[in-house]
Amino acid sequence: MLAKKANTILISFKDAKSRIENAKRIVYTGTPVKITKREYGINEKSKIINSLGLNASKPIVLVFGGSQGAQKINEAIIGILEDRLNKKYQIMWATGPKQYDIIKNELNCKKIDIEKVENAKIVPYIYNMEEVMNISNIIVARSGAMTISEISNLGKPSILIPLPNVSQDHQLYNAKVLEKIDAAKIILNNELTKENLNTAIEEIILDRNKMEQMSKNALKEATYNVEDKIYEEIKRLIKDKI
Repeated sequence: MLAKKANTILISFKDAKSRIENAKRIVYTGTPVKITKREYGINEKSKIINSLGLNASKPIVLVFGGSQGAQKINEAIIGILEDRLNKKYQIMWATGPKQYDIIKNELNCKKIDIEKVENAKIVPYIYNMEEVMNISNIIVARSGAMTISEISNLGKPSILIPLPNVSQDHQLYNAKVLEKIDAAKIILNNELTKENLNTAIEEIILDRNKMEQMSKNALKEATYNVEDKIYEEIKRLIKDKI
């Protein structure tokens, strides 16, 4: 709606350019995000992992669905934990504040104490997300633009479950940016189950070479100096209008 009226459109992904019609000017800048890649020493990394209540000797799968949580992802993770499918990896799971008590009750009904789940740490929200994303081995999440940018900048393998029923399926197209370079696997929301999610996790996390290659591929989509690029475009626009 705004493309033909805007003087400049800044896009998160190069692929978006072909999907915008009647634009005067399109500039690929990437999306500004706070989270950056960190290289932790062994002791520092172990300290972070221990502070989360996890085991430094097992690979970590970070699961989140945004600040509000993602019900379909949550259901699949509950199934994985109930059937103890995560014996070869551990889960760091942010349910979303609105979902936490619901999930706690569901686990209680299955006689599972949310504070004592085997190979898992479950929290409503992760406040030190930069640390947690950096020490995780793979990420399971929705595919909003900021999430894709963070995953790319960190060089993390990912399993992406695009949010359905959003404008022009943009989360699916976001996810395809990483899928087409073999940096991510997409599972559609209506096809997500505990079985196929667990299978996808194990296929990546138990294959060191695959995990390393996916990491390198994700970094190909990393963006740098995004804020500076956006600032330069704003200055250019103002200068043209004076």
